[in-house]
Amino acid sequence: MRHFFNIVSYLFHPLFIPIGGTILYFIVAPYSTLEMQSGNILPIFILTVIIPIIFFLILKNLGVIHSIFLPTLEERKYPLYISCILFLMILYKVIPNNYVNELFYFFTGLLTATATALILLFLKFKTSMHLLGMGSILMFMIGLSIHFEVNITLAISIFTLFTGLVTTSRLYLKAHSKSELFIGFLIGCCSQLIILKYWL
Repeated sequence: MRHFFNIVSYLFHPLFIPIGGTILYFIVAPYSTLEMQSGNILPIFILTVIIPIIFFLILKNLGVIHSIFLPTLEERKYPLYISCILFLMILYKVIPNNYVNELFYFFTGLLTATATALILLFLKFKTSMHLLGMGSILMFMIGLSIHFEVNITLAISIFTLFTGLVTTSRLYLKAHSKSELFIGFLIGCCSQLIILKYWL
């Protein structure tokens, strides 16, 4: 069972949330050109997956971090700093050049959530980044469904079940307490919910 929950934790790692939300947008959006897709998906994949992996390997070799799940408060600071900088780069360099209103606000929400998690880190509270990411995607899915008037209730239901599965895996692996998971999910949902009024 431990192996199964480890696989779940890897599959739904917060590293994949930004690119997951981007791909989700282009699946749901009724209008999008190939040029728009390639102009957003490729640079976002590089900035949110490839570059963080490179930084992780560098930091691991330096002995700053020891695991991709960042179990301690101190290990979490550097990846969160890097994430905030990369989200700012996406907001100011990637999306304005291939302007997609919905994606711009999705990443604004992710930046807000990540910054909130970083602030809580200085208050000695370890937020679950897994649940923060799942909450962000779930609320973004609901927003896209309303915005484009597309019925994706089944997809939202399945993703809600996945969120429960991720929560169970983090509890089973003793990676987080219930409060850390709840606060992470709440931050993820609220960061997207607050900005819905700007793009719905």
